[in-house]
Amino acid sequence: MSESPAPPSKAPAAHRDYEGAKLGMWIFLFTEILLFGGLFILYSAYRSIYPQEFHDGGQHLNYVIGVANTFVLLTSSLSMALSITAIQKGDRRRSLTFLAATIALGLVFLLNKGIEWSAEIRHGIYPNSPELLANHPKGEVIFYGLYYTMTGLHGLHVIAGIVVLSVMWALLKRGRIHQGDFIMIENSGLYWHLVDVIWIFLFPLFYLLH
Repeated sequence: MSESPAPPSKAPAAHRDYEGAKLGMWIFLFTEILLFGGLFILYSAYRSIYPQEFHDGGQHLNYVIGVANTFVLLTSSLSMALSITAIQKGDRRRSLTFLAATIALGLVFLLNKGIEWSAEIRHGIYPNSPELLANHPKGEVIFYGLYYTMTGLHGLHVIAGIVVLSVMWALLKRGRIHQGDFIMIENSGLYWHLVDVIWIFLFPLFYLLH
């Protein structure tokens, strides 16, 4: 009597180290905090040396755009959180909508910053500008150097965040991210929240502390 064939074995489920992925993300975010933390310390040191020059330098920045961009990024943090909550509940459509809104708000932030930088550059306020070097004291030159360095570096992080979130949107659309596996979008959300928090520190340093 021939033996009946054994039932085909099921392929083992893919192992996903969610705790390891989350820990790795937090370590990465910590290195980002160290980077910007060092720049904040540098800013504080120079401000203590040139308080009046930093005060005068801040007068030339566009406060309205600074406030608008703060509102834009805070709203984007909310839409990011809502996107993650939606996919945790299995609502992919709403998750896609909120994620798209986050990406759009990030683009609005970059557009506003581009408008602000363009106006400042037209007025000769940029690093190594002949007008800036000739007509402004050393403290103001340092202020604008830090301003372009820190806000420019933050802008690069916003661009990177938009690229990452766009990839997440595509994976979410294809079903690669779903209610049972959303660690990638969750980690991407952590990165985006960090970008927003950094701006919350940059905004008062350059626009409010006059």
